[in-house]
Amino acid sequence: MNIRLLDSSARSTWDPLLATGLLAVFMATAAMRVDAQQLVPFGDVPATGNFSEAEIATRGRQPDRPLTYAPWRKVCFKATQETGSKMVCRTTINGRWDTGQIALRVDLIEREGDSVARLQIFVTPGSFLQPGIKLTVDQGSPLQIPYVICLTNGCVAGSVANAGLVHDLESGQMLVLETVNSNVVGVTTSLPLKEFAKVYQGAPAQLFEQRLEGDWEQLGR
Repeated sequence: MNIRLLDSSARSTWDPLLATGLLAVFMATAAMRVDAQQLVPFGDVPATGNFSEAEIATRGRQPDRPLTYAPWRKVCFKATQETGSKMVCRTTINGRWDTGQIALRVDLIEREGDSVARLQIFVTPGSFLQPGIKLTVDQGSPLQIPYVICLTNGCVAGSVANAGLVHDLESGQMLVLETVNSNVVGVTTSLPLKEFAKVYQGAPAQLFEQRLEGDWEQLGR
């Protein structure tokens, strides 16, 4: 498992990429290897960090903590100062705890002219990284999404989203995400897909361009 861990001193570089969804371009370059033992939390977890799916299942499940979800939303970005730059669009939803803190964000990111999209899932700190995130649309076959980068305020799982997955998201009713917490106990979260297709296929709610000075500026919406 290749995970890049960034401390607070590095966040200023990556925060704009996280905000716009352009982090997808850099996901494949994670270079710092984190061994399994480094991922093991404190408590009753054995010294080794290698858990099979069956072993994790025997440790039980944590009751779901209710989240309030914002509507699905589509925003697009373009770096206008670069010759031949392509539009990048992000169809996104986030869920908040009752405290107002964002606990989860799901992004489907597409770059103009690319044949495949990318799925990114942002979660708060405290996840056990080894198993990644299990994603299921309705009663379909589960997909395993690996963690690819961690910041001090959370971790990101990411993977290519092929046409089949995008179709499932468009036609589905519920997106189910299964994570594993720091005590190696499973946590299940369900997100609504009812409005996804309409938002994904429609015009962006906001359009931004990047000017020479590097600031993102909203255009006409």
